[in-house]
Order: sequence, then structure tokens, then C-alpha cells
Amino acid sequence: MTTSFQRSRVPKIKQVKKFFVELFAVLLTVIIFGIPLYFVFVNAAKTTKESSLLNMAWPTEFQLGENIKEVIAAENGMIFRAFMNSTLITIFSIIILIICGAMTGYVMHRRTGKLSPFLNFLVLAGLIIPPAIVPTIWVLNGIGLFKTMIGIVLVQVALRLPFTVLLYRGFMATIPKQLDEAALIDGCGRLKLFTSIILPLLKPVTATIIVLNSVQIYNDFVNFLYFFPGAKNATLQLTLYNFMSLFNTKWNLLFTNVLLISIPPLILFIFFSKRIIAGMVAGAIK
Repeated sequence: MTTSFQRSRVPKIKQVKKFFVELFAVLLTVIIFGIPLYFVFVNAAKTTKESSLLNMAWPTEFQLGENIKEVIAAENGMIFRAFMNSTLITIFSIIILIICGAMTGYVMHRRTGKLSPFLNFLVLAGLIIPPAIVPTIWVLNGIGLFKTMIGIVLVQVALRLPFTVLLYRGFMATIPKQLDEAALIDGCGRLKLFTSIILPLLKPVTATIIVLNSVQIYNDFVNFLYFFPGAKNATLQLTLYNFMSLFNTKWNLLFTNVLLISIPPLILFIFFSKRIIAGMVAGAIK
């Protein structure tokens, strides 16, 4: 009786431990992500004088609405132009990444030969080697794409293509090769095989790539600063400069701007979080 009672207690103890571990993970997540978000929200709702203290106290005068209006009206509505630029750059970059990344990952997984190790090295080198700013500017200027949307889209694609290819290649292992052989026997061409059969099966990893790359491109700051300068080429992250100066930084408007530009990627991540995990784990199974 004692032995059976002790055995029955073991699962309950494991459940209690699992509950406290999950509770600790949730609390840790709230602390890591919730406190900075609270800090931004609180200071975005303060006056200029009160926000200069940079503390986490609740504002004595809540004026988030007035700060939002001022941010929107700054520089003749630059935030709308910046939102349009960031959105277009993100959409065009994602489209090219999906097309090129899916094709490259498919070929690298299905075809193995003498060039396979070299191609794998190139993809890994793209992840390891840091981008060179001055040579890139020189190349873009030489081909007439510096300060253009096409140029910055190509830069974003080049920086994120290796990661995209690795995800597609890993997920391709879950699609049996017999499917390709059966389609070819039935008279399906290579291009039709990829577009009609393989590409629809890549929806989980494609959703992962869309969300991860969209957030990275949308939140990019350095590459837009170097390769896409100019007031007409403003992006959302560069609008933060509107409220920063050497002697008088309007912290309340700066945090309000941060709050506004953080809403779209936050919504995107919340709705597609399950797809992100599913797409990244699926390629690691085999």
C-alpha cells in the first residue's frame, strides 16, 4: 500500500513542479518584455518636462492623445510618408525573399553534387560575414541604385536571404522526393512541379519567414540610415530623429513615436506566433 501510494504521488509532484516552472517562465517573460513596454507607454503619456526625468512614475497629467497628434503632425506628416516607405520596402523584400529563397532551398536539398559543399559554404558565409557599408555604398552608387527603393530592397534581400534559404532547405526534408518523381512521371514540368505542388506545401515555413523578416526589415535602422538617406526616403525608425537633438530631446514625443511604430509588428507577431514556432520546428524534425 505504501509503495502504490508513493507511486501515485510522483505524477502529482511532477505536475506541481511543471506548474511552478511554467509560472516562473510567464513571470520572467512579463518582467523582460512588460516593464520596457510600460516604461515607453508611461513616458509617452507625460508632458515634456515630466518625461525628461525618465522614470516609471505614472504621469500627473495624462496627455497621450495630444502627444500622438503632435507626432503625426511633425514635419508635415512625415510619419505617414515613412510608414508608406517602410511598408513598400518590407513587402517587396518579402516577395523576393520567398521566391528566391524557396527556389534555392529546393534545389540545394534535391540536388547533391560536387558544388553542394561550396553552395552550403556560401550560404553560411552570408550568415557569418558582416556586411561592409562603404563597399556596398560604392557598388550601389556605381549602378545608380543608391538612395533608391530598389537599392535598399536589394540590400535587405541580400542580408536576409541566407537565413531564408536555410529555413526552406530544412523544411524541404519533410517533403518526400517520391512526390517529385510521381509528378514528373505524370508529365509535370519542373517549374509547374515547384509552383503547383512544392510551393503550396511550404506554407508553414513561408509564414515563419514572412513574420520574422517583416519584423526585422520594418524595425531596421542602420541600413536605412546608410543606404536610404534623405528626407523623402524617411522610414519609420528614422522618424525618431525628429524629436532628438543635442540640447533638448522631447522624450515624451520620442516615446510616443516608438509606441506608434511598435504597434504593427506587435500585432503581426501576436497573430502569427504559433505559425512561427510551427514553421521553425518542422524543418528540424528530420
